Formats: sequence, structure tokens, C-alpha cells
Amino acid sequence: LPVKKKPRTFYSAEQLEEMEKMFQEDHYPDNEKRREIAAVVGVTPQRILVWFQNRRAKWRKLEKLSMKGNRKDPTSSA
Repeated sequence: LPVKKKPRTFYSAEQLEEMEKMFQEDHYPDNEKRREIAAVVGVTPQRILVWFQNRRAKWRKLEKLSMKGNRKDPTSSA
């Protein structure tokens, strides 16, 4: 039997702004912090958990790309 996937969650600009703000403060919010964010944003703590996992993956990817860019052009780090 195929596993039923949850429908994609779409976030409003305000929700994304709030989560991005929280991400700048802490990349790894604990359970209590996730509940607080969920209450403010209006989604479940599980959705917050997944959003932060995805956001950290994006962050690591961007970090990796910026490191590559700096190695190719040493003057860009000035």
C-alpha cells in the first residue's frame, strides 16, 4: 500500500516572516519553543519542526555555495 502523504502546507507572508525571524534567533528550537512558534504562527508544532528542518537544509546549502564562491574568487571575501 502506498503511504499517504500529508498535503503541502502553504504559509502566508506573515507566517514566513515570523518563522524566519525565529530562525535568525535559533536554528534549533526545542519542543517548548516550537509550541510557542506554532501558537503565534497558527500551525501545528509538527509543521514547525518540518519547516525548521527544511530551512536548516536550505541554510546549509547556501553556506556551502558561499564557501565555494569564496574559494574561486579570494577578492570577494573583502
